[in-house]
Amino acid sequence: MNIIIELGKECDINELENLYNDLNDYLASGINYPGWKKGIYPTREDAINGIKNRNLYIAKYNDKIIGSIILSNTPEEAYHNATWNFKSDYSKILVIYTFVVHPKFMKCGVGKRLIDFATEYAINLNIKSIRLDVYEGNTPAIKLYEKCGFKYIDTVDLGLKHYGLEFFKLYEKLI
Repeated sequence: MNIIIELGKECDINELENLYNDLNDYLASGINYPGWKKGIYPTREDAINGIKNRNLYIAKYNDKIIGSIILSNTPEEAYHNATWNFKSDYSKILVIYTFVVHPKFMKCGVGKRLIDFATEYAINLNIKSIRLDVYEGNTPAIKLYEKCGFKYIDTVDLGLKHYGLEFFKLYEKLI
């Protein structure tokens, strides 16, 4: 499968919103491992902000967006309470946000390709660490992250209890 990954553009926002909605509909119809909810997360606003900040990357197959990832240097507040393996300000650290794969392309290597892209991107920018958080019940994502070399750091509360998401596992990959 020839997957192209590129920086998202304003003209991609509608397709990203459709991807988010398709994924949330899929999650609502089965086991919702990440606990995401349509209209709450991820949303069109997340795509708009990622495009505006120039940190949202899209995975395309046959000119259709099948996944995306946001790579930021801004951590969640709870990240500051963890003891990370690489100690630094966030100028040499990337944080993965809004990592999505279209349901029709799950288990096809798209997620791994996006993680590999994030790693290549980090190496090119002389980034020393990639971090992320994942809802503690999201076992498929946890397996992918561990397979891709991420190491468990800590479990934290990101303040999302009102959505039924109490604890998140923090992971880090040293580059």
